[in-house]
Amino acid sequence: MNHRTEQIGTLDHLLFYEAFNACPIGIALENLEGQPIFVNPALCSMLGFSEEEMRSKHCVEFSPPEDAEKDWALFQQLCAGERDHYHIEKRFFRRDGSLLWGRLSISLLQRSSPLVVAMVEDITDKKTAEEARFRHAAIVESSEDAIISEDLDRIIVSWNAGAQRIFGYTEEEALGQSTAFLIPPELRDKETRILERLRTGDRIEPYETLRLTKAGNKVDVSLSISPVKDASGKIFGFSKIARDITERKLAEEALAGLSRKVVEIQEEERTRIARDLHDDISQRLAMVTLEIEELRKSPPVSAAELVRQLTSVSERITEVSMGVQSISHQLHSPQLEYLGVVAAMKSFCREFASRQMVEIDFQNDEISEPVSYEVSLCLFRILQEALHNAVKHSRSQHFEVRLERSSHHLQLTVSDRGVGFDPQAAMNKGGLGLFSMRERVRLAGGTMVIESEPMAGTTVHVRVPLDSGHGSSTPAKDSLAVGTSSL
Repeated sequence: MNHRTEQIGTLDHLLFYEAFNACPIGIALENLEGQPIFVNPALCSMLGFSEEEMRSKHCVEFSPPEDAEKDWALFQQLCAGERDHYHIEKRFFRRDGSLLWGRLSISLLQRSSPLVVAMVEDITDKKTAEEARFRHAAIVESSEDAIISEDLDRIIVSWNAGAQRIFGYTEEEALGQSTAFLIPPELRDKETRILERLRTGDRIEPYETLRLTKAGNKVDVSLSISPVKDASGKIFGFSKIARDITERKLAEEALAGLSRKVVEIQEEERTRIARDLHDDISQRLAMVTLEIEELRKSPPVSAAELVRQLTSVSERITEVSMGVQSISHQLHSPQLEYLGVVAAMKSFCREFASRQMVEIDFQNDEISEPVSYEVSLCLFRILQEALHNAVKHSRSQHFEVRLERSSHHLQLTVSDRGVGFDPQAAMNKGGLGLFSMRERVRLAGGTMVIESEPMAGTTVHVRVPLDSGHGSSTPAKDSLAVGTSSL
């Protein structure tokens, strides 16, 4: 009998050794110092080491330090007689440096024996599946979207926090219920047709629809549905992901409304220009034409009378030229571009007062630094719109305009002592003038407040930063106020 057979002979009988070698679970016999003495082929294959390499290592060398530390602490308790076995799930190094998960079971071979038996079961696939389920569960629970699973009868079997947030039902209220309670009555026929497609294995790509909340409200959602299959490919349920698109829908409606407003504003401006050209410029040119035609048919006898009539024609032509210049300046002010906002506003107030036969008191602070064209144009257009509105509706003949500088902002104030109006009611009616003013200020990152009371006049306050960050994502603010109360 050779030396190795003599060692095996210390065991109960040769059959134990044969079973030890044939066992599909990794097994090692270790001494109380944690040194492997016998290692079966299954464990060698599992870790990729030869039996000789395994016996040359200490048990703590097979695992990362944090795992080995927990194992060794329990092993020492075993050796101290504080326990006779223990189980632990930990990672093991393979020969190529990769890691696998194993379930380690340790026990004394006999109370009086100096040997310990260690059994290792490879549970890597199980741990990977658990981690995948954990990650999936974490994603599902943290998702802002509603993620719902249902069986073939449309009974809800899972309901995440996103579903509760969107639809209002708790998990306890939803589980076991049919998803039909979420579907508006007018959409149930359509949903039945979708269900028929799902049962044939089709996946429903995201589509927009409506769902009912616990409060009875309808919510816009983007919904995608997938059939869930078992290992054999048989469908046993459906998974739904619903995204709340209410804010997006509101934004789309607001954008559509804005587009309509822009078109209306453009058409109103074109109508105003056409009216000015027809009712003013065209009529004046017609009068000049008649005077010239009269001179041609009946030229005056005296030179003095000819000079007088030509002077009259010249004055009318000058008036027409000033009218055309006024319209041109309203469309685009060269002074604004080349002389700056103060000069442009002062010139506009002077021309506007002369044309409308009203008084405008314009005052301004010293503005030494350059003002961007975007900010200048915003304030200039606000001034134009505010004065046009005031002359048209206030029944006042005197107006005050103030352009002031404070810190890093410019503030424009346009006020009158007229009949006043209700700013909020005007906005609710869709007044294009106020709408265009508000949008200009919003895009410049500023604020607008309108104070007005019946028979107490109106004051428009506009405040914009000198550097507006035009076109940036800086949130803009706007408000309307009556008296001193913001609406």
